[in-house]
Amino acid sequence: MEQKKKEKIAEHLRTIAEQEGITESEVRNEIAYAVALALKSNNPKIQNFWKNIPCEGESPTIEEIIEFIALGISSQK
Repeated sequence: MEQKKKEKIAEHLRTIAEQEGITESEVRNEIAYAVALALKSNNPKIQNFWKNIPCEGESPTIEEIIEFIALGISSQK
């Protein structure tokens, strides 16, 4: 993922953190926790969703997930 996209995502995470009155790190931790729970789902539809996210490692990073979802939303417009 290009650096510019990473910076834009970090900017949005900081905005969320400010709105929620928590740190960016806490926002990241909450997202990571939700992802960890979702990855454990036995639901085939949910598992298929995760398998479709392109990632460099064993599981997608927060940035990779956000980019994948954002691209999906923008393609539906």
